[in-house]
Amino acid sequence: MKIWIQAFRPKTLTAAVVPVLVGTALARAETGQFELWILGAVLAASLLIQIATNLFNDAIDFDKGADTSERTGPVRATASGLLSRRQVYTAAALCCGVAFALGVPLVLQGGWPIVIIGLVSLFLAYGYTGGPWPLAYLGLGDLFVILFFGVIAVAGTHYLHTGTWSELALVAGLQVGFHATTLIAINNLRDAPQDVKAGKRTLAVRFGPRFVRWEIAILAYAPFLMGVAYGSSGFRWAGMMPLIAVPLAGRLVRAVFSTAPGPLLNPILARAAALHLVAGLALAAGLFLGVRS
Repeated sequence: MKIWIQAFRPKTLTAAVVPVLVGTALARAETGQFELWILGAVLAASLLIQIATNLFNDAIDFDKGADTSERTGPVRATASGLLSRRQVYTAAALCCGVAFALGVPLVLQGGWPIVIIGLVSLFLAYGYTGGPWPLAYLGLGDLFVILFFGVIAVAGTHYLHTGTWSELALVAGLQVGFHATTLIAINNLRDAPQDVKAGKRTLAVRFGPRFVRWEIAILAYAPFLMGVAYGSSGFRWAGMMPLIAVPLAGRLVRAVFSTAPGPLLNPILARAAALHLVAGLALAAGLFLGVRS
């Protein structure tokens, strides 16, 4: 069980939880209500798709030679031999199957938009690192995270509760997505030397460490500036409460700029996860309060 939990990469699972909470809180702020069963179903499906993505990534990176004995990041289950390729692929497919089943009542609730979001999300759980156009190997992983673990996750959750699309869902989705992407950007900065050998052309490989450090700085700070959008909409606490995470962003950015690519970046990933979680929960709490100025 410990090996499987490690393979699920629990520190990354905030990326599946935070956008669902924010989308639900925004629905409650705008309509005064939300559906508890929708929250539970979306949260479970989102977690399963995130775990499936991590498992596919574990096995596919091993197959493609991206995870070797030179790896500087945390131990990967397939590459280390703790789990077989077949076990990892089977578990990933099982997670996708259960997520698909959980999606059936959500489709009945939300209709074709949810069908499209669900099917694309399930496909990209594999397509992030697998298939003929793997996003992570083409340098599109950062955009994928912003869209699917930010904008689409928040807006889709909000739509399921309300049946409408909201401009604030775009703002909230970008805020959540930007902070989630700091994790993958730091990961890619750390792994750039090995990714070059594996032909994995992340942004760190394409444009170098300086570019990615500035990318991380923008991703860390920009969501706080976006908070001004809530003031004109009357949700002043949604703009103010996430500011408690600004010191976390500052420490994260300073650490990234002062640390060379390699294993010393591993502890900084935990700081990025903390920033994503704290800022996201603060945003959700601010929206849930629904205090209009």
